[in-house]
Amino acid sequence: MKYKRVLLKLSGESFAKGDGTGINFEKMLQVAEIIKQNTMNGVQIAIVIGGGNFWRGRSNTMMDSCTSDHIGMLATTMNALALNDALLQVGVDSRIQTSVEMRQIAEFYIRDRAIKHLDKNRVVIFGCGTGSPFFSTDTAASLRALEIKADIILKATNVDYIYTKDPRKYSDFEAIKETSHLRVIKDKLKVMDLTAISLCMDNNIPIRIFNVTPLENLQKALAGGEIGTLIK
Repeated sequence: MKYKRVLLKLSGESFAKGDGTGINFEKMLQVAEIIKQNTMNGVQIAIVIGGGNFWRGRSNTMMDSCTSDHIGMLATTMNALALNDALLQVGVDSRIQTSVEMRQIAEFYIRDRAIKHLDKNRVVIFGCGTGSPFFSTDTAASLRALEIKADIILKATNVDYIYTKDPRKYSDFEAIKETSHLRVIKDKLKVMDLTAISLCMDNNIPIRIFNVTPLENLQKALAGGEIGTLIK
């Protein structure tokens, strides 16, 4: 199935160096090339990117939760700026929109403007999550997918499928190739947070979970191939 418009959710860790931190720019350029190929094939691509390669939450138990989340929002913006630069280097017209106003470095998120960019075949990168603390970038991906009327959310992860049990802990796990939003919630499969899954279920937004390694998987997912687990 070929998509017209997708919301691609990328983790910050997917761009990390070998130690799990910072940015591997070579890999980021490879991702940019794959995105370029698909925009040339007519796929409109919006991206929500995490910040886990820079910030994974409170560095001490005394830190205020809102402060921690605001630092995380800045981390997503650093990744958005780097990915935008990689896209420009390979010749892709792209824009960054943040849900916290940063006029000197990015556009403020406006839904209609984002859609106009996509209609002009520009890649749009959303930074700062939802702009509010206590909401994950998964929830931001679900919200933006709904707002821009994406055909699907493609969530790049470090596992091949959703499993019935944690394969790192149990030997009797089974891979799930297709399931429903409701089962994900009822069985507590933990592929996305509850708010994100519920939002997708209420608005009939399908989600495909797939392993971003090797990067050929990203190409297959963007091209509409059957890979990983489909939630619908």
